[in-house]
Amino acid sequence: MHFTEYDTRLAAYAVIVNEADEILLTWYNGEGMLAPKWTLPGGGVEFDEAVADAVVREVYEESGYHVEVGPLLAAPHFTLMNSDELARPFRSQRFLYAAAIVGGQLGTTEVGGTTDLARWVPLGAVRDLAEERADIVDLAVSLAHREVVPRSDR
Repeated sequence: MHFTEYDTRLAAYAVIVNEADEILLTWYNGEGMLAPKWTLPGGGVEFDEAVADAVVREVYEESGYHVEVGPLLAAPHFTLMNSDELARPFRSQRFLYAAAIVGGQLGTTEVGGTTDLARWVPLGAVRDLAEERADIVDLAVSLAHREVVPRSDR
């Protein structure tokens, strides 16, 4: 399918693991349309925004932390075909970056947004979360276990 025949959403996320082997997760509230779930801090890239800049902005809005963006870790995507909700096929392209905390404090700063809270979760306990989690969380945990994610000193 030619790129002019489908809609695309770019999204950028941070994978932040601290020295206690905890990963920073955020609670996506679903906006009343989707199931709430744990995900990584991050989200949509604005039209005229660099992808790395989107990571910095989104992490601050959703967690209260200022970060320095590190290397790209993964670039997964998913697609959806036409449905009652979609007029055209849709591709979501996601970018997962390593990031290190350089300031701020834990606490969601956005008001009326899609994120209700941020929390450090031990890597070993992520799979035991009673609530749902986005598939990119499992990808991030697998990257952390392979030690390709640097540890943040926060």
